[in-house]
Parts: sequence; structure tokens; C-alpha cells
Amino acid sequence: MSITAFLKGFGVGFGLIVAIGAQNAYVLTRGICRNHHWVVALIGGLIDALLIAAGILGMGRLIQQFPNLLTATAIGGALFLFIYGGLSFKRMFAPGHLRGCGDEVGFKTAVLAMLALSLLNPHVYLDTVVLLGSVAVQEMPSNQIIFGVGAVTASFVWFFSLALGGQWLQPWFRNPVTWRLLDFIIGVIMWAIALTLVINLI
Repeated sequence: MSITAFLKGFGVGFGLIVAIGAQNAYVLTRGICRNHHWVVALIGGLIDALLIAAGILGMGRLIQQFPNLLTATAIGGALFLFIYGGLSFKRMFAPGHLRGCGDEVGFKTAVLAMLALSLLNPHVYLDTVVLLGSVAVQEMPSNQIIFGVGAVTASFVWFFSLALGGQWLQPWFRNPVTWRLLDFIIGVIMWAIALTLVINLI
């Protein structure tokens, strides 16, 4: 086993995943509330694992040949993120609404939301399938799988760290003002990503 290939995959994967995005914000929120946080973290890691494997197996070249696939995903993703961000702003400005962890979501809702935030964001495909796939193929054939294992490990470490870190932040979120601030930040993140998708389409 090539430790160098594993560490390279871990480093590249971690660098791409850590940037605050829709998935990360959602996992952190569920972690703060201790509400299906391990499940959404697992879903995030599994989706990344599947997409990273697809990239190493050559799916990245297929996506580059059929850009309409990413265009369709971008349209759906932008619409979803605008709606999701709008709901965050609505919670923040709702008169008398004191957001807290009493606002738990059901298992099905948590799973569907994580799937949508993961699969309707073309940046996820670009980072995992195209970018990681293109870096992996530069490795020796015997090291490409090891590189992928490193990248997948980084994804699982990050998502489960967010889920666990959210629990540590819970005392701060007993104050409703902190929840309003988080809703604002999440709304800005969602709308910024959606706006980026729209600009790229134009």
C-alpha cells in the first residue's frame, strides 16, 4: 500500500470538501440539534465515496463530453437552494419565532434534504468526479484506488467531525439570537451558491 498516494488523496479530498457549502451547513445544523446528525453525515460520506469512485473509473470524462447533464443539475440545484435559503431568512425574520432544537425534522425529511443538497449541486460533481478523478488518473494504476480511499476517508472524517462538532456547539445555541445568526449565515450561503450556479449558466 502506498502511504504517499493515500495521503495525497486525503489531502486533495479534504481541501475540496472543507469549504463551507450547502452540505456542510446542513450537517452542522443537524449536529447542533442532535437530530439525525449521524445519518446525514453518513449520507454525505457515502455520496462522496460513490462519486469519487465514479471519477476514478472515468465518469469525469463522460461528464465533460455531455455538459448538458451538469446544466440540468445546476438549474434544479439553483432553484432548490434559493427556496432553502429563503426559508432560512423567513425563520430569522419571523415575528416571535424563537428557533431552537425543538424544530426537529423527521428522518425522511432529513434524508431527502441531504440527498437534495448533495446531488443537486453540480459543484459536488466537479469536485469529486472531475477534479479528484483527473488527479487520481495521474497516479500509477496500482495507486489510483489507494488515492481514492484517501479521498473517501477525508470525506467521512470531515462530515462526522461536523456532526460531532455540532454537539459541542449546542450550549451556544440555547440563545435564540444565535439561531437567528445561524439562519442568516445559512441563507447567505445557500443564495450565494445558487447565484454562482445561475451566473455560470448565463
